[in-house]
Amino acid sequence: MAVFRKLSWFFKLEWKAYSLGIIFLIFVAALELIPPKLIGATVNGINEGTLTKELLLQLAGALLAVGIANYVIRYFWRFYIFGASIRLGRLLRSQLYAHFTELDQSFYKKNRSGDLMAHATNDVQAVSMTAGAGILTLVDSVTMGSFVIITMVTTISWKLTFFSLLPMPIMVYLTSRYGKMLHTRFHDAQSAFSDLNDKVAESVSGIRVLKATGQVEADVETFTDLSSDVVQKNKRVAKIDALFDPTIFGVVGLSYIIAVGYGAYLLRQGEISIGDIVSFTAYLGLLTWPMLAFGWLFNIVERGRASYDRIEHMLAIEPEIQDALHAGDTVASSEIDIAIERFSYEEKPVLSDIALQILPGRSLGIVGRTGAGKSTLVRLLSREYDVTKGRITLGGRNLKQLKRRAVREQVAVVPQDHFLFSESIADNIAFACPEATMEEIMEAAKTAAVHDDILGFPEGYATVVGERGVTLSGGQKQRISIARALLADCPVLILDDALSAVDAKTEERIIEHFRTASNNQAQVIVAHRLSAVSHADEIIVLEDGRISERGTHHQLLERGGWYKETYDRQQLETLVEQGGGTNES
Repeated sequence: MAVFRKLSWFFKLEWKAYSLGIIFLIFVAALELIPPKLIGATVNGINEGTLTKELLLQLAGALLAVGIANYVIRYFWRFYIFGASIRLGRLLRSQLYAHFTELDQSFYKKNRSGDLMAHATNDVQAVSMTAGAGILTLVDSVTMGSFVIITMVTTISWKLTFFSLLPMPIMVYLTSRYGKMLHTRFHDAQSAFSDLNDKVAESVSGIRVLKATGQVEADVETFTDLSSDVVQKNKRVAKIDALFDPTIFGVVGLSYIIAVGYGAYLLRQGEISIGDIVSFTAYLGLLTWPMLAFGWLFNIVERGRASYDRIEHMLAIEPEIQDALHAGDTVASSEIDIAIERFSYEEKPVLSDIALQILPGRSLGIVGRTGAGKSTLVRLLSREYDVTKGRITLGGRNLKQLKRRAVREQVAVVPQDHFLFSESIADNIAFACPEATMEEIMEAAKTAAVHDDILGFPEGYATVVGERGVTLSGGQKQRISIARALLADCPVLILDDALSAVDAKTEERIIEHFRTASNNQAQVIVAHRLSAVSHADEIIVLEDGRISERGTHHQLLERGGWYKETYDRQQLETLVEQGGGTNES
């Protein structure tokens, strides 16, 4: 019953609903005691020849009144108890979702989306059932069972009750053992479902790659294996689950045998009447549900405990990036100062001796070989990670002394992975500014050189792009992402290799905007194609996490080195491509 203790915070929150629900349940249990007594009185009246028409109508009327009252009261206990459990499900899902949005990149590198979805679906459902059906079975098994046993002892025969209930401890022992076995097996089944869920999400997202590489059949086989594993582990749960009802019915059946046999003996001794035996067997019938509820309670509680343990474990994970105690939420300007002595990721040195300053209205270009640390530096600027040794300041304030939300409001990032939502193009561009007008959305699209492409779609800006923007080309997704960042109009704009999928002419149009942008915006442009940073006020070349070259485009060309070699090679490649295009035409 540990899960009920863990959920005590919710029971306190919903104490009115649970109190009313339990009160109505107790009323139902009390009403259930009346029909067997009325039936026993009827049988005695028939046996003794004292049953009159008036008495029979009175007994039938009483039975009808009890039935109607039961119907009404059952509605109310279901409304209060199950209503509260549904609110628990909503609350836990909201807590999980809010928690997921607060966790940082390191968490999502270690956890799979399918597993997170399983926590918010199957696990929440199991806990919600514990707070609903679990409370029902607990209260009903205790109140109904107690009421019935007390009534049997006080109104019929304590001897008959004692002997008839002798098999009950066997049921308690067995259901307790089943519950412990069920806890472990249900936990394994939930983990297997998480793996399956993750596989489906991954395969659907990567369906193009699967088809392009001819791996669809292999992927289907992997899915089949995972699905079989889920089935097998759920079968193991079902095998334990299937033991509850036969055990309970077997124990109740044994109680019936004792009741009939010993009841006949007491009847011959004149200690009870035939009507008492009828009432007693009816009361034993009423005990069937409390016993079933008791067994079902173990089932529900162990499922809920396994799921709530998983949810608790997830909610206990703290984000590595935390707001300081007195963190601020405003900055004076977009001036950026970077002084990184050393930054390591998972004990691997990534950046060293980085000293930079980006003034408002100025731009910084960052280039270098793959793996040189460019994207890591960008993630530090947007506070996806914290500097371990050194500092980064924005408007004179250390990023660690600013709230994460404040940093996100000041810094607009166009990442390498251009994620679009399954909404219209207009909604995707206005994602950071839902209040933006259509004119402002179109202006941002024009600046990002994607306006004409959008008008080419049958529904224009109302075109729904599909999951992750699957209906668009890579260049279109990039430019829509740029338009989204431009519309946000943040003091700091970071483009993390965000022009790699556009042609040279489109790149030039976008860069022209950056040259004429607001004087107060600081711009950071990470690129592999050097033409994307040639206009920058300062360019740095990263090599093995250090700055190997720095200066303007013309200064770096004059000095020679990696920048000049790469620029010359890219220029030659461009000429070859243009020449090839001319020959083909």
